[in-house]
Amino acid sequence: MKEITLKIEGMSCSACQNRIEKYLNKQEGIKAEVNLVMASAKILYDEKKVSLKEIDNYIEQIGYKSLGPLKNFEEKKDNSKIFLIIFSIYLIFYLLISNITMHYLQNEIYGIILFVISIPYFFYGYDILLSGIKKLIHKSFNMDTLVTIGVLTSFLYSTVILVFNLLNKSITNNYYFESSIMILYFIKLGRYIDKNAKGKTKEAIKELVQITPKTALIKKSDEVIETTIDEVKKGDILICKPGMKIAVDGIITKGITHINESFITGESIPSKKQVSDNVIAGSINIDGYIEYKALRIGPDSSISEIIKLVNESILKKAPIGKLADKVSGYFVPIIILIAILTFTFSIILGNSLNDSITSFISVLVISCPCALGLATPLAMVASIGNCAKHGILIKTSEILENANKIDTIIFDKTGTLTNGKLSISKIYTYSNYKEKDILEKVASLEHLSTHPIASAFKDYYNKKIIVKEFKNIEGSGIKGVHNKKEIYIGNNKLFSKLKIKNEYMDDENKLLAKGNSILYVIEERKVIALIGVCDIIRDNAKDTIQKLKNLKKDIVLLSGDNKEVANLIGKELNIDMIKSSLIPQEKSNFLNEMKKNHKVMMVGDGINDSLALINSDVGVSIKSGTDIAGDSADVILMNDDLSKIITLINISKKTITIIKQNLFWAFFYNLCMIPIAIGLLKPIGISINPVLSSIAMTISSLSVVLNSLRLK
Repeated sequence: MKEITLKIEGMSCSACQNRIEKYLNKQEGIKAEVNLVMASAKILYDEKKVSLKEIDNYIEQIGYKSLGPLKNFEEKKDNSKIFLIIFSIYLIFYLLISNITMHYLQNEIYGIILFVISIPYFFYGYDILLSGIKKLIHKSFNMDTLVTIGVLTSFLYSTVILVFNLLNKSITNNYYFESSIMILYFIKLGRYIDKNAKGKTKEAIKELVQITPKTALIKKSDEVIETTIDEVKKGDILICKPGMKIAVDGIITKGITHINESFITGESIPSKKQVSDNVIAGSINIDGYIEYKALRIGPDSSISEIIKLVNESILKKAPIGKLADKVSGYFVPIIILIAILTFTFSIILGNSLNDSITSFISVLVISCPCALGLATPLAMVASIGNCAKHGILIKTSEILENANKIDTIIFDKTGTLTNGKLSISKIYTYSNYKEKDILEKVASLEHLSTHPIASAFKDYYNKKIIVKEFKNIEGSGIKGVHNKKEIYIGNNKLFSKLKIKNEYMDDENKLLAKGNSILYVIEERKVIALIGVCDIIRDNAKDTIQKLKNLKKDIVLLSGDNKEVANLIGKELNIDMIKSSLIPQEKSNFLNEMKKNHKVMMVGDGINDSLALINSDVGVSIKSGTDIAGDSADVILMNDDLSKIITLINISKKTITIIKQNLFWAFFYNLCMIPIAIGLLKPIGISINPVLSSIAMTISSLSVVLNSLRLK
């Protein structure tokens, strides 16, 4: 099976979306999902049964057009603003002329003038009329069908009246040329505003596409060459000066700087980068000169993976949108039937032909499947873009809906609530040395060691400190000579080996009580420092868990560590339910048991927790922004910031609220306005004409768009 996302031309409402989706899914070897906001179709097809050309033909058979593969939200230049200005001026001219001539000319001459000056509007709205006629021919009804029937009915009816008047067989003095062009004008105006507003919901996503630079500086021997990104190859050494953007994903080979990665992590504070650190394409070099080796380019880069992930998420439908889709699929044919019945019963009840035609057109024009169709996808696009801007990547829009329902959050310990690496937690100094000097001494010895604890001191390594006579001491630590002084680093067993007294047991016990590994630093048989090393709890973990508790979420800690270590972390973070010494399968089993009575979110590091992440209602991965391909989680936090879980829940809650509001107003609008258009409220003096109907329909659609924009 092969997957492709096609750009579709001609969609104007959810009826179009449903028609294309249903028709494609009826064809052998095709599974399609159509997105109205993105005007695209995500298609999974069997190459042995159907070709891409045949898929394009299927789309054309029902009155639409495939514009080929969707290219990362790029849109062609829009000239509709120019036409809108021209026809706004023309509309004012039309209204002035029609009102003046109405008072001073005979009815026939007045009709001819209206006929002639209304013709340009049919060219202005030809796309709507052409689309509507095509949909009628293919029996693929949509919003354009309703507008086209209404406009052509009013225009042709007015033309017939004009012809009869010219033949001196007067039927009536009422013309509807004005109504037909006003309907077209307001529909086009509404779509122009609607298109601009919908574009605003995609701004965060468009920013991702435009984030990488178009050129790069490549170092070849002693020469620096500026070239396009497309010419960069894996393994090339590139240069980045202060103020420039990183061109491709890579690893620093020379220099130290600070890098702003906010576009991908949501974190505004620049991070320090040095030799062996990864850099991401599109991030900004703040203050240093660096050289870096190109590792991942083009479609393999982090930003390409993110764009692909966001795109796929937008194209997938959320369950909450299925009701609107189902209703919209039947909406247009039902409205056409209601309009015909309205006209028929109006004539039977003895109303004039003019009044019957007015009611018929009003019913067609005032109905708004657009509002129903946009209610869910537009809100989802805005929210997914907003999440991406905050460094939260969501794989499916369904997850954005589910996050709002979560009542239990399960955290992995190592690498999730803790940093997942050994760090210095506390230093007790017992000499005149500064902490920096002590750490440099320790780092210079540990640099020669293969023990895992050495990694805690790598940032303090000083090449200028030369250590001689390095030696491992079995079960106790290491030793070396610096400036002719003998230095020992290790646990309290060193005291018996060196035959000196340990006077620092109180401080040692304090560190042990907090889960630290112990390192004494002894110089010339004198203790100069005591260092505690452990896997440190993340900076905002405690605050995040408290805020989640305030949101009435149950918190659980799962760990593969022993009971003592797990309980220590749990107590520090104020977590009541703690499960320790669990293998990955046991974590997954526990989660499945919880799911029987709860909606569960699993937060893990995406490696050992993959099984639990897959089985949870919402799986959240804490990992860096350099490798998102193949992650088993539904949500990826790009900067390892646990507080983004609260952001996700808040965005989810607001999104569902907005969608429900959109659906309510879309249904409520049609429930109220269609009976008025039919004429059921005429006995109490409430009625509407086709022009006001077109304005009301436009306002209905815009209200959904503007409400969704609040999610930005």
